[in-house]
Amino acid sequence: MKVPITWLREYVNVDISIPELAHRLTLAGLEVEEIHYVGLPVPEDEQNGQGEHRPETKITGFSWDPEKIVVGAVREVMPHPNADRLVLCRLDDGEEEHTVLTGAPNLFPYLEDDELDPPLKVAYAREGATIIDAYSESKETEFTSIRRKKIRGVESYSMACSEKELGISDEHEGVIILDGDAPIGMPLSDYMGDAVLDIAITPNIARAASVLGVAREVAAVTDADLKYPSLDVKAEGPSIEGQVQIEITDPELNPRFVLGLIRDVERVPSPYWVQRRLRLAGIRPIDSVVDATNYTMLEIGEPLHAFDFDVLQERAEGETPTIITRTAEPGETLTTLDDVKRELDEFTELVTDTAGPLSIAGVMGGAESEVGEGTEDILLEGAAWNFINIHKTANAQNLSSEASYRFERGVHPELAPQGVLRCLEWMQKWTGGTVAEGLMDEYPLPPDDPIVFLSAAEVKRWLGMELSLQEIKELLERLEFEVQIDEEQIRAKTPPHRLDIGEGVVGKADLLEEIARVYGYDKIPETHLADELPPQRGNPMLEVEERVRDILLGLGLREVVTYRITSPEAEARCYPPGAKPEEDTYVSLQNPITKDRTVMRKRLLASVLEIVENNYRVRQRIPLFEIGPEFHPRPKDDSLPEENAWLVIAITGPRTPQAWQGSDTEAVDFFDLKGIIEELFQRLHIGELGFEKSQREAYHPGKCARVLVGKREVGVFGEIHPLVSDQYEFPETPVIAAEFALEPLVDHVSKRYNVEPIPEQPPVLEDLAIVVGEEVPAVEVADLIRQTAGEILTEIRLFDVYRGAQIGENEKSLAYNLVYQHPERTLTDEEVRKIRESILYRLDKELDAHLRE
Repeated sequence: MKVPITWLREYVNVDISIPELAHRLTLAGLEVEEIHYVGLPVPEDEQNGQGEHRPETKITGFSWDPEKIVVGAVREVMPHPNADRLVLCRLDDGEEEHTVLTGAPNLFPYLEDDELDPPLKVAYAREGATIIDAYSESKETEFTSIRRKKIRGVESYSMACSEKELGISDEHEGVIILDGDAPIGMPLSDYMGDAVLDIAITPNIARAASVLGVAREVAAVTDADLKYPSLDVKAEGPSIEGQVQIEITDPELNPRFVLGLIRDVERVPSPYWVQRRLRLAGIRPIDSVVDATNYTMLEIGEPLHAFDFDVLQERAEGETPTIITRTAEPGETLTTLDDVKRELDEFTELVTDTAGPLSIAGVMGGAESEVGEGTEDILLEGAAWNFINIHKTANAQNLSSEASYRFERGVHPELAPQGVLRCLEWMQKWTGGTVAEGLMDEYPLPPDDPIVFLSAAEVKRWLGMELSLQEIKELLERLEFEVQIDEEQIRAKTPPHRLDIGEGVVGKADLLEEIARVYGYDKIPETHLADELPPQRGNPMLEVEERVRDILLGLGLREVVTYRITSPEAEARCYPPGAKPEEDTYVSLQNPITKDRTVMRKRLLASVLEIVENNYRVRQRIPLFEIGPEFHPRPKDDSLPEENAWLVIAITGPRTPQAWQGSDTEAVDFFDLKGIIEELFQRLHIGELGFEKSQREAYHPGKCARVLVGKREVGVFGEIHPLVSDQYEFPETPVIAAEFALEPLVDHVSKRYNVEPIPEQPPVLEDLAIVVGEEVPAVEVADLIRQTAGEILTEIRLFDVYRGAQIGENEKSLAYNLVYQHPERTLTDEEVRKIRESILYRLDKELDAHLRE
C-alpha cells in the first residue's frame, strides 16, 4: 500500500518527521518498507545513511531544487522554424518570459491558438536544474543537469518537465499540465512535493489498506485527531427509488449491497492533483469516472464498481432493472473487463440482472456493462462480500485485482454506503453529473461488532504493564473503540470498520495486542518472569530429529524444507502409472491459495523428488534430506488429520564433487545410500540393523530393500523406479532415495550407550574369502562370523565379491577383512587359529560355505 504523505495529512495532522512516522508505524504493525521522496527535501543525514530512520526502511527518490524547478505558465505555443516535431513555448516563470523548446505531443493541439487564456501551468526546470534522465537506458536511475545548447538552430537552456523527469511516475509521453490554480513562480516542491510511504499490509491489519485506514493508525500512535472525509453529497436528481431494484439470494455470501445513481456525466480527464496521487499510489489514471472509483477505494478502503445504467435498462427490456447477487449456474460464462471469456465455477458469486451475469462479485466487472466513451448515466455499486468466497474465486480464475485484494482480506459492510456516497461526490465534482437522491441499500446480514471485557489485572498479567482502567480506555478510544469503565474492568465495543476482533478469550487477546501496539512495544518495561518455571521435560522426538539433522549434515547432505501443501497430480508422479493413490483420501483445503496447492501432502518423498528435479540443471551432485510431516485423513468424526514425521533422503550424481586433486566421478548407487544409512544408525547407537530385499511401487524392482531394527521395519530405500523417473526431469544418473518413519527410530535410539577406551593392545588382521551359495546374503555370513568370534572380533568389513567359473555356478566368493583384538593382552597365533576354525566350522555347517582355495 503506497500512501502519499500529502494525502495522509488531509485526515490527520502529522507533526513529526517522515522517518520518525515510518518508524512508529512499523512498531505498530504497519511495516514501512520504503520512503520514496518525490520533490520534498530528503534530509541530508538520510542521504548518507546517518538519519533517524531505522535500517528496516529504505530511502529513495530525490528533491526538487526550489530555486530551479518552479511552476511556469505557457502563454503561447509556436511552431519550430526548422523542425516539424518540435514546438516553441513562450513561458512565464514568475520572473521573466523564456522561449522553451519541447517535443511534447500534448502541447501540439495548442499551435492553432495565439494567446492562451488561461495559460497552461507546467513544471518548469530552469538552467542548471538537476532532473532524472528520461532517455537513459540504464536500469538504475540516472540524473542529468540542464545545460545551454542549440537544437535545430534554436538555443535551449530550460525545459518543461514530464512526470518521469521529476520521479513522479514512468510517464514520458508529454509534459505535466498542472491544475489552473498553480501559482506562477512557486517552487514546485512547495506546490506538490510529496513523499510516499510503501507499507506492507499484513492480512491481520487489512483494515489499513486505505489512506483513511493508515490515518487512523497514525492518529492512534501519535494521539492526534482524525478528520473524516465529507459524505455530504449534493443530490439534485430524482430519487433512486423505483429506478432500480436489488435482490440478494444468499446473505452469507453478500451481507450488504448498496447502489447510487448519477446521470449526465462527462468523461473528462481528472484534475491533475488526482492523477498525480493515483500514480504515486500505483494506479494508472483513466478518466474522471474510473478515477473516482479508484480514488475512493484508495481513500476509504471500499472497492466500487460502475455500471453503464443505459446498458442495464436496455437489458431489462423496458422493465425496472433488477440487480441480483447469486452464485453461478452450471456452464455459465462471463467476459470480464480484461476481454477474457471466463468459465465460472458454481461457487462463484456474481452480480447479475434478469438477462445474465454482469460481474464477478468483488473481483472484476463484465465487459458488456462497463463504462465506455458514450456512457452518460452510471449506476454505482458498493457491497460487502464473503472474504473466503472471494479468495476462492480469485484463485480459481487466476484473477487478482485491487478489489479482490481488499475483499478477500475482509471489508466491513459499514463501508459500502460510505464508499458510494464519497464516490458520487467526486463524480459530481469531476464530471458535472447530477446525483439521484438517496441510495438503494439492502442489508440482510449485519455483523455483530464484538464487545470485549478486560481488566487492568489481565493487562498486567499478559503485557507486564501497570495501566489504570482510565489509561486502557484512552488507548482503545484512540482506535475508535467505544469504551466504558464497569467497576473492575472495561467494556469495549469494536468500531464498525473492523472485522479482526474476536469474542471471549480471543477478543481479550486482540485487545491486549491493540493496547500494546498503541502504547508502544518499545515502551513495554522489561520484567522478570513472575510465574513459577514449569518442570523441564524432554521431547524425545524433537531431540532425535535434531540428532538426525546433525548427523546427515556431517555426512555431507543438505537439508531442504518443502511445502506441506501440494496437489494430487504432483504427488501421483512418485508412483508408477496405474499405482496412483485415490484423490479423495487426501486432506483437502477449503480455501487453497493456488490451483497447485490444494491438499496436504501424503508422501514426503514426492516433495523431495521435486527439489531434485528443480536442482539437477544447476548441480551435478545432489545429496538432500528432509524431515517433515505427512498428513493422512482420519475418520469423519475427527476433524484433525493424522500427522506423522518422516525422514526422506535422496542422492544422485557423482560420488564426490569435482576437485583439483581428483574426484570419484562414478554415479552414486544403492550401496552409497546403504552406507549413509548404516553410518546414521551407528551414530544414533541403534543396534540390530538389518536389510531385506523388498519391492515397493516407487522403487526399482531388484534394487529396493527394507530397513529393519531387529524384526521391526523402520524404513525402505532403493533406486527410484524407471517409470517414476520418466515422470520427472531427472538427470541420466539414477536417483537413490530412502524413507523412514521417525517414530520407530525414536523407540530404538539408545539414551545410554557404552563408551570404550582406545585399545592399547595390537590387533591381528586377517582376510577370509568365503564361497557361499548365490542366494545367501553377505550380511548373514558376517553375522555368523561375528557371533562365532565374539568380542575378540572388533571389526569385520566386506571388501570383495567375486563370481566366475573358478568359483562354480550359482556360487559367489565373499572376501572379509577381520580385525581381532583383546582389550588386555596380545593374541597368539594359536588363539587366532582356533577362532578361525570355529568360524569355518559354523559356516560349513549352517550355510554350506567353505574357504576359497
